[in-house]
Amino acid sequence: MISIKSEQEIELMRKSGEITYGMFMALKDYIKPGMTTAQIDEYAYDYITSRGAIPAFLGYEGYPATLCISINDMVVHGIPDNTKIKKGDVVSVDAGSIYKGYYSDSAYTYIVGNVDKKTKDLVDNTRKALYEGIKVVKAGIKLNEVCKAIEKVARDNGYGVFDCLTGHGVGIHLHEDPYIPNLANHESERIILKEGMTLAIEPMFSLGTKDVYMLDDGWGIKTLDHKTAAHFEHTILVTKEGYEILTGEWKMAKEKDGYIELEGKVLDVIPGGDFKVELSNGHIVIARVSGKMRLNMIRIYPGDTVLMEVPICDLTHGRIIYRK
Repeated sequence: MISIKSEQEIELMRKSGEITYGMFMALKDYIKPGMTTAQIDEYAYDYITSRGAIPAFLGYEGYPATLCISINDMVVHGIPDNTKIKKGDVVSVDAGSIYKGYYSDSAYTYIVGNVDKKTKDLVDNTRKALYEGIKVVKAGIKLNEVCKAIEKVARDNGYGVFDCLTGHGVGIHLHEDPYIPNLANHESERIILKEGMTLAIEPMFSLGTKDVYMLDDGWGIKTLDHKTAAHFEHTILVTKEGYEILTGEWKMAKEKDGYIELEGKVLDVIPGGDFKVELSNGHIVIARVSGKMRLNMIRIYPGDTVLMEVPICDLTHGRIIYRK
């Protein structure tokens, strides 16, 4: 049975999601070559607990850590240990928080150092698939429309899609109904999204096969051909007219043509014409001035308040469209 959350429950899930999102943004600057996955896990534990939440995965069905850290050909559920991060690694992190009894769940894939184009494209397109799936969400549509949107990105790029690994409902429990496959399917065709549903949408793609195997530890799942995989996930709320991302920083009302508008403060000028901008949520992005502003010779200086357009598929870069 798929649960419908009350306004009070949704507010608690927003807080849970805010903590989870903040941890993932902090990890972007924390993960470095040479550190162990156990060190990363300890950092995440301290981040979540210091904000009044409980790590959602720690102790779940006996799982021994705060994070699942899956490197390169590990798709999901890698247990943190003494493995050291290396330059060129693709590091997928899956995590969640429990705040006053309510769960959020999210995943992000980090590229450490430089990788070849096909690997970078895999990560970028897996992220893109997450937002393509989210973009179609609104009350009244079939869940299968989400599954189709995710699958299309994989098929267009020739990626393996793991039919045994899916998204899911989330809220009072870490895993709730419904299952959300990353492929079109008959069961999802029968499920109609309703306002107040909370879902964890999570595409997982590989550069090769869709076939996987489980490690002897009973958790880690790797690609059978040992080719690289990527994983992204958000907890979202179904609304009457669309969606709200509970493990992110914007609502659908701010999204237009694949971009979101956010206000920020210019911190610094970067050689080459870029700017470092701190958004209103504390996230740092690298930005360029829009062509219209350049045409009108509008100058930007550190300390200026600006309006940014940031693509929903890449929250690290954007463009300045207005100086306040």
